[in-house]
Amino acid sequence: MTKTRLEAFSDGVLAIIITILVLELKVPHGEDFGALQPLLPAFLAYVLSFVYIGIYWNNHHHLLHAATRVGGGVLWANLHLLFWLSLLPFVTGWMDENHLAAMPTALYGFVLLMAAVAYWILQRAIIAAEGKDALLARAIGKDRKGNLSVLIYAAAIPIAFVSPWVSQLCYVVVALAWFVPDRRIERALEARDE
Repeated sequence: MTKTRLEAFSDGVLAIIITILVLELKVPHGEDFGALQPLLPAFLAYVLSFVYIGIYWNNHHHLLHAATRVGGGVLWANLHLLFWLSLLPFVTGWMDENHLAAMPTALYGFVLLMAAVAYWILQRAIIAAEGKDALLARAIGKDRKGNLSVLIYAAAIPIAFVSPWVSQLCYVVVALAWFVPDRRIERALEARDE
């Protein structure tokens, strides 16, 4: 089975998620910059979630570029990832609506954690379909950055009940770590094509 439909479907879903995310931003009542000030927390939450969607889109692109075939397991693993990412607009809005209260901030972290786990499952499904000697398996290696990200998310969830701001800082740190696209797959593809 080719991966073209999987890529097109995923791109469409991610575009819809970004659209829903921006629709959560409310237009201010006022005509000066002072009217924008109360919207700053909502805007910052939007930016963080937008960056996360961008990170997943970018790395998903590289992941599927390295895959040569997809089967049912890969399709379901991809849907699993898209499910968790589709919850980002909801948890972003809830977190903003409640001014970084503990429970919404923890749930935001839980969705990020589950998206990271779902991405890991998608990687494993592609490797299972292609074999342990596949390009993706070699490129990912031990995936230290991915594993560390999961640990930070897992730690940030209970931290949210002590300090939601520290928890948010953890989410920002992981986003910054992934902001530069993961070059492992690109390097493996370049080495293969030489």
